[in-house]
Amino acid sequence: MSESPVITGFGVALPAITCRQEDVVDHLRGSSSNKRVAERIAENSGITRRHLAVSPLLEDLSGWSTAARMRRYLQEALPLGKDAVASALDATGVDPADVGLLCVASSTGYAAPGLDTRVSRDVGMSPQVERLLVGHMGCFAALPALAACANFVRSRQRPAVLLNAELSSLHLQPPPWDGDQVVVHVLFGDAVTATVVQPDAPAGPGAGLSIVDVMAHTDTEHEDHMQWTVGDHGFRMSLSPDVPDVLERLVPEAVGTLLARHALSLADIGWWAVHPGGRRIIDAVENSLGLTADAVALSRYVLGEYGNCASAGLPLVMRELQSRTPLAAGRYGVAMAFGPGLTFYAALLRGA
Repeated sequence: MSESPVITGFGVALPAITCRQEDVVDHLRGSSSNKRVAERIAENSGITRRHLAVSPLLEDLSGWSTAARMRRYLQEALPLGKDAVASALDATGVDPADVGLLCVASSTGYAAPGLDTRVSRDVGMSPQVERLLVGHMGCFAALPALAACANFVRSRQRPAVLLNAELSSLHLQPPPWDGDQVVVHVLFGDAVTATVVQPDAPAGPGAGLSIVDVMAHTDTEHEDHMQWTVGDHGFRMSLSPDVPDVLERLVPEAVGTLLARHALSLADIGWWAVHPGGRRIIDAVENSLGLTADAVALSRYVLGEYGNCASAGLPLVMRELQSRTPLAAGRYGVAMAFGPGLTFYAALLRGA
C-alpha cells in the first residue's frame, strides 16, 4: 500500500467553440475605452486560441443577470463534466461504483442540485458516494480540492475524483470596459478537467503522481490585488498588474518552505507544473526560482492553446507533463497555483 495517495489519470472536456485570440480581441476592442491598451494586452498575452462555452462573437450575454448565467452554466457544464469524469475513469480502469468521493471545484457557476449530484448519478457512481464542493477560491482551487481528495483517499482507502469545471466566458461584463476588464476578457478560457486519485499506483513506468504534501501561503497585505466578486451581471474580476511582482517575491520563500519539510532543495526538483495564469505570471515563477525555459514550456503551451482556465488550468498542465515527460518513479515534482487572497498553493509530488 502506498504511503501517499496517487494521481493515476486525467480527463479533459472542452467546449466545442474555439476562437482565435485575434478575432475575440477585435470584437472586444470595439467596446473598450482605450483600443491601444486592448491591442497591447492582446499582443502580450501569449495566447493563440481559447475554447469558450459562450463566444462573444456569436452571442452577447454581457447584459444577462447572474441568475440567467447560472442557468446557462449548468446547461453547458453538465455534459462537459460527465465527459471529463467518464474519460478519466475509463483511462484509469476505475469502476464508477467504486468511487468514494466526488469533489467539484468551480469559481464560475453554482447550483443545488448541481454538478456533484448530477455527474455522479449520470456516470454511474453509487448513491452513497460522498460529495464536496470547493467554490469561489479562484485559480488556486485545484490544489486545496486535490488535498481534500488525497485526505479522503488516505483515510478511506477508496478512489476519489476531482472535477474542475470553469466557464469564465459566462461572466462577460457590460461595456464599456477599462483596461482591467480587457485583461480579464482577453485572458480567460473555458475547460473542464477530471483527476482520479487512488490509494495505489498501477504497475508500469510513469504510472502516477504520489501526493506527498500540500502547502498554502496567503499574503493578505496584497489581498486587493486579485478579487472575484458576485454582481448583478455575473462575477466580476479585478486584477492588479502588480500581481506578478508580488509573486516573484513570494514564490521562492514559499517553495523553499515546502521543500525544507522534506529535506529537499530546488536542485531535487526536475518537474514543474506552473498554473498558466498569464505570460507574466509564468515569467515571475521562472525568474524567481531560476528555472530553465524548458521547465515551464508546457505551462506556456497550455496558456497559448487554452488561455487561463482558472482552477482547470493546472490539471491541464499536469496532464501535458505526465503525457510528454512523466515524472520518473522516486523523483520529485512541484505543482503550484495562485489566486485571490493573494494566495499561493503548492503540492510536492513524487513519481509513483
